[in-house]
Amino acid sequence: MGTGYRKHTELPVYQLGFSLASTVFEMSRSFPKEETYSLTDQVRRSSRSVCANVAEAWRKRRYRAAFISKLSDAEAEAAETQVWLQFAVECDYTDRDSAAYLYAKYDEVLSQIIFLIHNADQWVLQDIR
Repeated sequence: MGTGYRKHTELPVYQLGFSLASTVFEMSRSFPKEETYSLTDQVRRSSRSVCANVAEAWRKRRYRAAFISKLSDAEAEAAETQVWLQFAVECDYTDRDSAAYLYAKYDEVLSQIIFLIHNADQWVLQDIR
């Protein structure tokens, strides 16, 4: 494994996901109170889960299938976050430009995750079956 990364926090996809989750949190602070236990919680949870699942995948690199599974979870959470961003725009909780920017950044996250999945053998430490 010649990736050069020692910790999950060094991965560009983790760093971008973490930064985006912080941005999503700040944006969601202005959502109405009646959304506290629905849209607000959902978008915060899914955005944070992206980098959390990347971190879990990093720690499961001994097992190719587990590594890919956690990355797939991160991919799903990123896509879910995009859906919640669409709802936020549809409900007029945020402006279209801010949401479009975040949506595009989550496309970058998705591309990076898919790259990791397609190149899993470069990242896996050893495959114990």
